[in-house]
Amino acid sequence: MKFMRVLVNMQDQRGLKVINLLSGGLDSSTLLAWAVSQGYEVTALSFDYGQRHNRELESAKKIARYYKVDHNIMKLDLRSIGGSALTDNIEIPDYGMEEIGKEIPVTYVPARNTILLSIALGLAEVKGAKKILIGANSIDYSGYPDCRPEYFKAINEAFRLGTKRGVEGDPIEVEAPLLHMTKSDIVILGSRLGLPFELTWSCYRGGEKACGRCDSCKLRLKGFMEAGLTDPLEYEEYPEFYKEYLKIRGKLDK
Repeated sequence: MKFMRVLVNMQDQRGLKVINLLSGGLDSSTLLAWAVSQGYEVTALSFDYGQRHNRELESAKKIARYYKVDHNIMKLDLRSIGGSALTDNIEIPDYGMEEIGKEIPVTYVPARNTILLSIALGLAEVKGAKKILIGANSIDYSGYPDCRPEYFKAINEAFRLGTKRGVEGDPIEVEAPLLHMTKSDIVILGSRLGLPFELTWSCYRGGEKACGRCDSCKLRLKGFMEAGLTDPLEYEEYPEFYKEYLKIRGKLDK
């Protein structure tokens, strides 16, 4: 919780230009809400990279409009690389909560954060942005290697060495302010900031309703449950732990 208190209390970044990676999911949308609350001059950056859950891009558009920020959507073709259940013909598994995060899952997209951050770096140089903000999380997460503290330390060094700005002594920093927060901390932060959760999207399957079975849905619902809140999104089905939670709260017939 100490990280959330620091985030809420920071108020010294007025007018600083930043690039905010915005997938349309819970974490990146909470980060955008926070960045706006701090007074950053935000350019939101989303990617249509061939993801099977490109339903998230509609959420990204709605969130960017809600916060009235400049929004760029760049098109890539990571399907030509494949190798992920999100960009290839690989089935998305339904992991149990006890399995999530124990190993790198098939929903890992090869080098995704490195590719997306590199593009964000180029945009930051052109726009004169000081920072690139990413909503990565290393506590309640799926186990992706490019969401860990050591990764961000290394990518910052590479970006310092490989850019005109970095060589001239004004490096562009990649920051992941939510990195050490639990999913429930992120939900609470979003709630305090007035984030319209109903506009966000986390499901990997990208149907009309969130599936409630993929690890992204389960981690999201776990976060709402542990925050003592209920998720306003519609789900095809709820995992058992969330059903029990809704019953206790009197929001699901027994």
